[in-house]
Amino acid sequence: MTVPFTHTCLASALALSTAWSWAQTTELEPTVVRGNYNNAVGTSDAASQGVVTSKLIENRSTLRPAEVLEFVPGIIVTQHSGDGKANQYFLRGFNLDHGTDFATFVDGMPVNMPTHAHGQGYSDLNWLIPELVDRLSYRKGPYGAEEGDFASAGVARIRLFDSLPRGLASVTVGENNHRRALLANSTALTTGKLLYALEAAQNDGPWEHPEKFHRLNGVLRYSLVEGNTKSTLTAMAYAAHWNSSDQVPQSAVDSGQIGRFGTVDPSDQGRTKRLSLSYDLLHAMDDGDFKFNAYAIQSELKLVSNFTYFLDDTVNGDQFEQAERRKVVGLTTSRSWNTTLAGHDSTNTLGLQVRHDRIDPVGLYAAKDGQRLPTNDRQSTVRQTSVGLYAENATRWTPWFKSVTGLRADQLNVHVSQATNISEGEKTASLATPKLSLIFGPWDKTEYFVNYGQGFHSNDARGVVSTVAPAPALVRSKGFEVGLRSELIPGLQTSLALWQLKLGSELVFVGDAGVTEPTGASQRHGVELNNHYLATPWLLFDLDLAASQARFKDTQGDAPHEGRHIPGSVNTVASFGATVTDLGAWFGQFQLRYFGPRALIEDNSQRSKSTMLAYARVGYKITKDLKLSLDVFNLFDRQASDIDYYYESRVSPTADAISQVHFHPVEPRTFRVTLSANF
Repeated sequence: MTVPFTHTCLASALALSTAWSWAQTTELEPTVVRGNYNNAVGTSDAASQGVVTSKLIENRSTLRPAEVLEFVPGIIVTQHSGDGKANQYFLRGFNLDHGTDFATFVDGMPVNMPTHAHGQGYSDLNWLIPELVDRLSYRKGPYGAEEGDFASAGVARIRLFDSLPRGLASVTVGENNHRRALLANSTALTTGKLLYALEAAQNDGPWEHPEKFHRLNGVLRYSLVEGNTKSTLTAMAYAAHWNSSDQVPQSAVDSGQIGRFGTVDPSDQGRTKRLSLSYDLLHAMDDGDFKFNAYAIQSELKLVSNFTYFLDDTVNGDQFEQAERRKVVGLTTSRSWNTTLAGHDSTNTLGLQVRHDRIDPVGLYAAKDGQRLPTNDRQSTVRQTSVGLYAENATRWTPWFKSVTGLRADQLNVHVSQATNISEGEKTASLATPKLSLIFGPWDKTEYFVNYGQGFHSNDARGVVSTVAPAPALVRSKGFEVGLRSELIPGLQTSLALWQLKLGSELVFVGDAGVTEPTGASQRHGVELNNHYLATPWLLFDLDLAASQARFKDTQGDAPHEGRHIPGSVNTVASFGATVTDLGAWFGQFQLRYFGPRALIEDNSQRSKSTMLAYARVGYKITKDLKLSLDVFNLFDRQASDIDYYYESRVSPTADAISQVHFHPVEPRTFRVTLSANF
């Protein structure tokens, strides 16, 4: 597919926009984008901002649904537990744990969950069906006025199809009892269109104690276009359960007590449910546009884990259950006006975002053999409301200079009640965060960016109201970036960004507690180089390189592990991809990703090894409506880790307590075959 992208006036762009309007006001030389990226010169306000289309997403194999986020250059998605648990994310020198400091949205619905039973900002994307993703818009750094909580490192906004060009039925089978079936289609109604999708999947994985993961997923979406108004109503339902494959202690593997894919406590497990209903509206006007999005989410999670085994309790063991029931309602709305400022084309945007979480209850409970014990529980009811108001102005001052200025104000109110063994109380906090982007060019098909912005993340409400060392409700971040994007070489699109980010308080995963906890202030800086090269109409190459350094501002921890290194922060990330489309009846993709060694404790005396994995897909179109594909994960069968931690544990009641590396192994080479049909 060849999609011509020409720069248009703001009014036209706003009329066509859905999730983000990143348009400008001057004519540029037409740039051809062949269906994979909408990142041409003149389409963004930062070198680290862009859009990935469904054309590229459908061609790349994914081991897990959340790996869709790896289309954001520099992101690594891994897992340290069962397939039903939120993934582990790495970006810009962050071990983001399950989502802290990286905001994710699907059709305007927030994925990050504050004051979560397992970790602040928990982002579970296992309910996402990759085949329904129309596009993924991303922005790194806190430079956009639209972005609020958890967006300091960046944000990804996933947009689903309103309707599918053709129906899809697919069946996937693979090793370790992997099975997946998907049925999706669109149908025209008297008014509007209806999209429906149903997915069922199961997997045992390579684990000695089978994972027995089962997932059931459904989507129902109604879309309607009437004149200048487009609206969608989407219902989703998801349920899953699994046996956890948590990280294992290196000593137990070395001694032969368990195998590399074994487990110390086979009763670890999880189950989750999610229901959502969302409404989205875009209305184009003569002088701008109006957007409105509202959503309601209901979710449940039960997660039983044992990371330290018998360290604290040599009789019952250290297993614990993290559980919550949550209801979320919220809305976002904005109004944009196309006008002039001192005789120059300008757009003003005013937006409002409101979200309310009711978590009843959220708790941490002692457990044994997968069952909750009647004592030593910490449980509470939480009411949490956030309100964000933002204003933004984008002005094209000259044919080669544009500015985007913004100001955001946020307020958070938390109320913790009915608490057992933790503090109760209420607290309100607010802060204002300015934003600025300067865009220069293009000259010689190259444009230049200067970005500055402040952002924030919230902390767990239970820690905020604590009477012992309370955490701040809102933690400010400050980011700065300079960069460029060039199409000077025919067929090659290159972007370069140098960035810096400072946080008032770091959120770090504590392995022996199974939660994220706020620690000291931190600072990061790094460089990113992204390249997309269209060698032929059927061959695309991608090469993304990122290097960063992350440090606490002051020494952290107690002797002997004092230091400034941030545990788990990745220094080096690299990704190389080659995508073949429509080479006769053949298609395929090769993806190589690397993330380097990282400090596991503050003094850097314990470090992880690097991880390099390759995925490959080879496919053949049997007919125009029927195709067969083979996916190979961990192509070279590398023995590496998805994640490493260093903390103290005791592997049996009679063993000594030792501090050691605990790791979650990558899955061995795995084959999956998919037969799919369009109708």
